[in-house]
Amino acid sequence: MSLTLLGTILIVEDSPSELELMSHYLNESGYNVIKASGAKEALEKAVSEQPDVIVTDVVMPGMSGFELCRSLKRNPVTQKVPIVICSSKNQEIDRLWAMRQGADAYVTKPYTREQLLRAIKSVAI
Repeated sequence: MSLTLLGTILIVEDSPSELELMSHYLNESGYNVIKASGAKEALEKAVSEQPDVIVTDVVMPGMSGFELCRSLKRNPVTQKVPIVICSSKNQEIDRLWAMRQGADAYVTKPYTREQLLRAIKSVAI
């Protein structure tokens, strides 16, 4: 395994098992991972930690991933950070709505490590 860090990824996921699985995939692939269990925490970490990419779930308590997208794209500090939505919502309308909210890529659950990495690489600068 290579120890070269490819970049920092902020994962926003309210399910502890999903959060661990995603973190494991990304750590193993050479990414530095920051975790947030909700959108409000993610907004703070996105500003303070300046991640290279944000991966977020849609259905979360308090604020949805779609609302998080809008907030991040409105903030001058985070508006250029690419966002990957990772959701069990697999309808075409969900994908279209995500893109309208500012998402750069969309991955449906369940996903493979390769699907997740491909989505991240497709948006990483």
